[in-house]
Amino acid sequence: MLPMHVFLVGMSGGGKTSLGRKAAANLNLRFVDTDQRVSEMMGMSVNQIYAALGEDFFHNAETGVLMELIGEEPCIISTGGGLPMVKENVQLMQNHGVIIHIDRPLDQILSDIKIDRRPTLKDGDHEDVIQEFNQHIGFYRACADYTLDNSHGFALGVANLVRMIEGLR
Repeated sequence: MLPMHVFLVGMSGGGKTSLGRKAAANLNLRFVDTDQRVSEMMGMSVNQIYAALGEDFFHNAETGVLMELIGEEPCIISTGGGLPMVKENVQLMQNHGVIIHIDRPLDQILSDIKIDRRPTLKDGDHEDVIQEFNQHIGFYRACADYTLDNSHGFALGVANLVRMIEGLR
């Protein structure tokens, strides 16, 4: 049992979901991905939501999911890349848990981008990702209580995240 929520923030492709899911399994904790929760609620993929209803709608739905989750038993929560861009979201996370920035170098993110998971990416244009990284990185760093360096592979990333979370208990 966690004493508080653990919010994972960072870029898409940084490892929030994969590391968070594995760390949660290793620690026998509940894991929630806000993007996946919105997708399940809407019965649409993230890309379909962006296309049909727009980015603002998606971000509002994510805030709703965040508000719902903070009232539940503490768990590990992977947040969407844009969630920490909204001051109210950051305040909710700060008031109800600890924020860990999953930090992965831009060149590694670019090397394994999954276009089907990036609703704002146009035809494999990495310029969008570079621009998003430059716009978002300061927000991630500013709101985080801790930073996890995810540049040395999945196994080490999971081990380090597990160690961080165990330190919160």
